Amino acid sequence: MPNIANDPNRKSWILVPENSDFPIQNIPFGVFITKEDVITIGTRIGNCAIDMGALQQLGYFDGIELTDDMFMQDTLNDFISDGRKTWRLVRNRLAELFDENNSLLRDNKDHREVVIFKVEDIEMLLPVQIGDYTDFYSSKEHATNVGKMFRDPENALLPNWLHIPVGYHGRSSTIVPSGIPVHRPYGQTLPNGETMPVFGPSRLVDFELETAFITTDANLMGEPIPVEEAEEHIFGMVLFNDWSARDIQKWEYVPLGPFLAKNFASSISPWIVTLDALKPFRTKGPEQSPVPLPYLQQKGEKAFDINLEVLIKPENSEETVVSRSNFKYMYWSMAQQLAHHTINGCRVNSGDMMGSGTISGPTEDSFGSMLELTWGGQKPLKMKDGSERKFINDNDTVIIRGFCKNDKVRIGFGEVSSKLLPAIDLKIE
Repeated sequence: MPNIANDPNRKSWILVPENSDFPIQNIPFGVFITKEDVITIGTRIGNCAIDMGALQQLGYFDGIELTDDMFMQDTLNDFISDGRKTWRLVRNRLAELFDENNSLLRDNKDHREVVIFKVEDIEMLLPVQIGDYTDFYSSKEHATNVGKMFRDPENALLPNWLHIPVGYHGRSSTIVPSGIPVHRPYGQTLPNGETMPVFGPSRLVDFELETAFITTDANLMGEPIPVEEAEEHIFGMVLFNDWSARDIQKWEYVPLGPFLAKNFASSISPWIVTLDALKPFRTKGPEQSPVPLPYLQQKGEKAFDINLEVLIKPENSEETVVSRSNFKYMYWSMAQQLAHHTINGCRVNSGDMMGSGTISGPTEDSFGSMLELTWGGQKPLKMKDGSERKFINDNDTVIIRGFCKNDKVRIGFGEVSSKLLPAIDLKIE
């Protein structure tokens, strides 16, 4: 089926500001609530949010096989379950509907008034009900940096790392959309030189620069997904800040890996950008050596050229860019991650989310966490207001932005932004 929504020459009758993340070639999907407390599935063009539930009620999706309430729900799960054919049909229809030469909706003032909202007049919600969440560890640079800091610098990568996309299962209950603040977590830590742990708020809260992909109903239990088919089951991507408490993590992660240090909060950008929209930005990705086992061997361009940046905004001060990286640095691709995840027969459902793992590049300014950027706190970063950061301070806001750009079009994700609040007073005697 043709993917006409990606036509780089198409323009919309909705004004799209220069360098917007959301031209008519993007057509991401999300869920928002209006000032009238109506929750709906929608898309975005420029600075306008589009109520797809209203569009469906008005008959603009006629001819596409959809359940009557497909876009009048509070999550995208059912739409995602319908599969790539339906996703592409809907994106194509939206591209045609908002094309500058299509007068059907453009010239219908009454319909426009119930379909189109200014983004400042809506509130974005979590776009999917996330059933299961897996986080990978797929940046070679990040894994090497962490290995140098905490293990043997000469053998920074563990023996399995170059053979499998290493991952762990996390919690979906504390994944929140951009704009929702998070509290500094409590936990046990082991102070340097001590033999007994202490309890209290984490002192070393960190961000992790990641993306995440959302899956459809991909397989039956016991049925692996072949690597060459994996992308057929990936709906799209979001930006992802996987908050981490490094001091809690250091004490707890042996032998089973991250636990309380990771599951207190993770933040995602609210608009899901489809793989169809990202297709023009495919790129080769790193060479894999040794060659992976056959079930992980992927042909062609397996990476995406997505520019990423992280900013820290202290309270009552301006934001400072602390990292610029790119998704193309990831050693293991999304298709390889999903193929490995299911090679044992693990079932994957609509709305499941897979985190990329921290995305670090080859230079010090492209590292994807404060742990690396400050090398464990040894090299503090200076903010524009003159203050310094080893890790994230209370009332700092961490912002992650991402976009793809070529000489014809820019496709972006917007941002994921979240403020770190002080720890809650537990009043423990």
